[in-house]
Amino acid sequence: MTGTTSAAGTTTGSTPATVRPGTLTLPAAPLGPENPLPPLHPLDEAHRLAPAELAVLPPDAARQATYAPLTSVLPTRLNDGYGRAREATEIATLVLENDRLRATVLPGWGGRIHSLFHKPTGRELLYSNPVLQPANFALNGAWFSGGIEWNIGATGHTTLSCAPLHAAAVPAPDGGQLLRLWEWERLRDTPFQIDLWLPAGSDFLYAGVRIRNPQDTTAPVYWWSNTAVPEHPGTRVLVPADSAWHFGYRRRLRRVPVPGTPEGPDHTRPGHGDHHPADYFYDVPAGARKWIAALDADGHGLVQTSTAALSGRKLFVWGTGPGGRRWQRWLTEPGTPGYAEIQAGLARTQLEHLPLPAGEELSWLEAYGPLTADPARSHGADWAEARTHTGRALETALPAATLDAALAAWRPHADLDPGEPLHTGSGWGALEVARGGYELPGTPFDPAALGPAQRPWLALLDTGRLPGHALPAAPPGPTLVARAWREKLECATPGGPLTDYHLGIAQWHAGDLAQAVRSWERALAGGPSPWPLRALAVADARAGHPTRAAERALTATELALAEPATTEPALTALATEAVTALLTASRPDAARALLDRLPASVRARGRLRLLAARTELALGQREAARALFDEPFEIPDLREGEESLHTTWAALTDEPLPAHYDFRMRPEDGPEPA
Repeated sequence: MTGTTSAAGTTTGSTPATVRPGTLTLPAAPLGPENPLPPLHPLDEAHRLAPAELAVLPPDAARQATYAPLTSVLPTRLNDGYGRAREATEIATLVLENDRLRATVLPGWGGRIHSLFHKPTGRELLYSNPVLQPANFALNGAWFSGGIEWNIGATGHTTLSCAPLHAAAVPAPDGGQLLRLWEWERLRDTPFQIDLWLPAGSDFLYAGVRIRNPQDTTAPVYWWSNTAVPEHPGTRVLVPADSAWHFGYRRRLRRVPVPGTPEGPDHTRPGHGDHHPADYFYDVPAGARKWIAALDADGHGLVQTSTAALSGRKLFVWGTGPGGRRWQRWLTEPGTPGYAEIQAGLARTQLEHLPLPAGEELSWLEAYGPLTADPARSHGADWAEARTHTGRALETALPAATLDAALAAWRPHADLDPGEPLHTGSGWGALEVARGGYELPGTPFDPAALGPAQRPWLALLDTGRLPGHALPAAPPGPTLVARAWREKLECATPGGPLTDYHLGIAQWHAGDLAQAVRSWERALAGGPSPWPLRALAVADARAGHPTRAAERALTATELALAEPATTEPALTALATEAVTALLTASRPDAARALLDRLPASVRARGRLRLLAARTELALGQREAARALFDEPFEIPDLREGEESLHTTWAALTDEPLPAHYDFRMRPEDGPEPA
């Protein structure tokens, strides 16, 4: 069907887009239960800079890199209960489709766009992962690779990576339907929405994004849209920039030329660039159009562009070395092509947060679609010619004026009430709306979504106290830590051990460590309990008392072992911390004794297998430690950038690290790669 194109990119006479539910069957590892222990330990996040490194950045970026860094993922919990065994799983999808494109969205998995299929050419524009394998990359653990992901909250992959979002269809500006996704982001208490719109006859998927701050204080905000693209032989990433900030896993920031130095690798060609994984944050000129593209050797591929508010652009490469390649196989299945990520964000780098004043909002429009360029020009040696030619190809395919007009056309629709729910997210937004009385047109948080995790806090809101007095045998439910909830806990009447336990977590999050310790000590007045004991162990370790920390962590685990109501996830988490604390306190004999008492299913977890090897090494039993490595094991929750596997191996033997244990993401020594 043909027709004329409107200012917003709609082709008149074409069929308007529709939204429909569907399913997708993938080999998937179950997400498993959350870790029931509140995440009190310091945040392990790779994007941190030493003060000296900030001097590389422009002054405004340096200020933003030190503004409101995240120190904890509270009030969320860690998702580390997944494994590596995959089975065919039916996954709910929402499909947005016009006569040119088909976008397949996973509303139960962070709203990830799993596939963007271009019908006229029969091309899949994304790296669409053939499996769903959680891995420890998100701020709170579980994340998976592939497609287009939406990262909000703080530096890193969002805590919503594997979480359900609310979803519904909404009238689109061209008379079709757009797909709205929304949730309450809990790290910064900022509700957000993503409106996916396929104008009739358009080759481009639009994503209208809005972040709101309904609070009475300024909120730090962060956003990066990450797109996984196939790493075909000859793939090149193009962007309107001549320099970039290189950030590797040594956590050093350097300004480098684009596409690279004459004597170094061309990092815009992911298959031939860095040996190790690295980020390239591009210095896109303020007045330039914002875009980034990945094109194969024939000049075909995907382009992402946006209106001016989404100003940052980045390339992430896994590198050509064994560690990066091992990670790629770990995240998918053998024989699957590699991928790179082209990304777009609110700031120059992912080291930064921006202030969003009270009562205000940010919004912009992104577009994703096919792009074709002359490969002799886009892939040639002259970088200025390559980026200029590709930018002109984008302007022909989707003029900047068309994108600006689409933003203006979408913006009035952002407040429209969504229709019948197509998917339901969490109940936390409904709880916050009940507490704050917020009016949020376009993103209703239905009280029907309130569930067991929210009900105790709704009772605190309604009655001034939490239901229950004593600490339960099973782990207590999640804790809310924002100032308004902390004040309600402080005023709760009557209090009791359960209230004191939650209050201590909220005080710890606020940085009032001494008061947190006093609250947890009060919680123990009603009798011994693993939960405040474990919290006190964390506090002891933070205060530099490893012996006392180890003793408390051990006691907490022993109490849990003696209690039939203790769940396996709770026991696994307690034992992991206790063995770690005992090794830190130079008590490997006690660590081994504890490991021997654990149920076989807990000892078999990869993390505890590694701790067992470290324990044997500390006891001088190298053969026993080596035997644990000789029977290959996997650590499903191995952290991005974690070095425990190869450092333990190096302490054990001078032999080369076996390939299945090689997850190294940084150079061991020598100069930083160019």
